[in-house]
Amino acid sequence: MAKGEKCSFCGRGENEVRLLMPGRDGCICDECAEQAYLLSEEYLHKKRRKNSKWVVSREDLPKPDEIKAFLDQYVIGQDDAKRYLAVSVYNHYKRVLQLSDSDDVEIEKSNIIMVGPTGTGKTLLAKTIARLLKVPFTIVDATVLTEAGYVGEDIESILTRLLQVADYDVEAAERGIVFIDEIDKIARKSDNPSITRDVSGEGVQQGLLKLLEGSIVNVPPQGGRKHPEQKMIPVNTKNILYICGGAFDGIERKIAMRLNTHVVGYNGGGSNNRVDRENLLQYIAPQDLKAFGLIPEIIGRLPILTYLQPLDKVALRRILVEPKNSIIKQYIKLFEMDGVKLTFDDDMLDYVVDKAVEFKLGARGLRSIVETIMMDAMYETPSSSKKKLHITRNYAEKKLEKTNLLAV
Repeated sequence: MAKGEKCSFCGRGENEVRLLMPGRDGCICDECAEQAYLLSEEYLHKKRRKNSKWVVSREDLPKPDEIKAFLDQYVIGQDDAKRYLAVSVYNHYKRVLQLSDSDDVEIEKSNIIMVGPTGTGKTLLAKTIARLLKVPFTIVDATVLTEAGYVGEDIESILTRLLQVADYDVEAAERGIVFIDEIDKIARKSDNPSITRDVSGEGVQQGLLKLLEGSIVNVPPQGGRKHPEQKMIPVNTKNILYICGGAFDGIERKIAMRLNTHVVGYNGGGSNNRVDRENLLQYIAPQDLKAFGLIPEIIGRLPILTYLQPLDKVALRRILVEPKNSIIKQYIKLFEMDGVKLTFDDDMLDYVVDKAVEFKLGARGLRSIVETIMMDAMYETPSSSKKKLHITRNYAEKKLEKTNLLAV
């Protein structure tokens, strides 16, 4: 570098700066280079936000009734759970928009927990609402989580999934929504003290506290175990909305004990005649979750508690045919792709519903029954010259009798 060179940007000489770096037609000092780096980072950040698919505008903000109307297209019934879910998601959008505003009032998030029997639509609600959202959304299973250092997945793997959905856009992930399924499987295994650690129960609940309440968590970018040499991504969980769902099998007994009612037997108690013993879940309260095995700290961070109704015959019949992606519509589409027009008798659909109620598997039972009935037809029809196929109740009964599905 020739003596007396000056920075091409600020004009200072080499004796006025720490470092002067030469280029093809000029020089740049270390301070100008640092300033250029900061300006380029700011410009690229604004460009990424502008082009990001996770940017939410006030015009695009879906109203609670619009969210519920969208859910109604795919999920039958469960109006109470839909309302709670729609309001929680709507408020989460408003909180995301408020983060960019300068205001003294800070909107706190309201995490939600949904309780309902298996097959009533908890996971389906989560998957359906994910189609509508313009914030990163992921579904994780709590059954694989264990306390740090034990076989299983670390609690931080929840945030790894969210980062992956957000294409590792940390700012977008910090405003995302996480659905934690099977939350009841991490309930405390026993109220009695034990010499062994409850690493997949209470230990996981303690680990979830920092995620639910809001803190900066170091997340391994590719998931898996943490290692000292592994590069971590810091994620602030303060504005991540958590929706939890679980069957809580047996919690009705806890509710019945609190209401002082008899689950079985003829002695109902005169003061509790108004209690609907067929659907005790509608009376669920936070203290029932505590009795089931959730620690009070977790319950306190899930302030919104709602339940899903058990599915009766009418609801199951509607689930079979009405939603956009109903089971019957799926099979009609499958056969249509082979040039075959598929139709069903109403009696056959009623028979499927009766069997689903008998097996007590909820909406999931519908698919397994229809799949069993249709298996032979799906095997034979593509190779045949048939253009029409009509399924009757008699046909369905014969196909079920051939399998061990009806075996006691």
